[in-house]
Amino acid sequence: MDLESFVGLFAAVVTTAASIPQVVKCWRTRSSGDLSLRMLVIQMTGLSAWAVYGVLKGDLIIITSNSVGVALFATLAVFKLTFKEKTAQAQPAQ
Repeated sequence: MDLESFVGLFAAVVTTAASIPQVVKCWRTRSSGDLSLRMLVIQMTGLSAWAVYGVLKGDLIIITSNSVGVALFATLAVFKLTFKEKTAQAQPAQ
């Protein structure tokens, strides 16, 4: 593997893995109140465009990493639309 491919693969793995903690947190807490649906849609659009770019260039690293990224952000969007917002516990009357 040449240096260019290694750097591309490293960048793809790190940036794709960056959203995994957020997916895990939303899944465990069943809460997505702090996520912006608009941001998720914009991010999915950008990642989809990168995946198409990868197809046009014939670059499997770009295709794979961005496709996985779309799937992760789509998961977050589903969580945002599915999980009810958690509200703060009612304070006892004083």
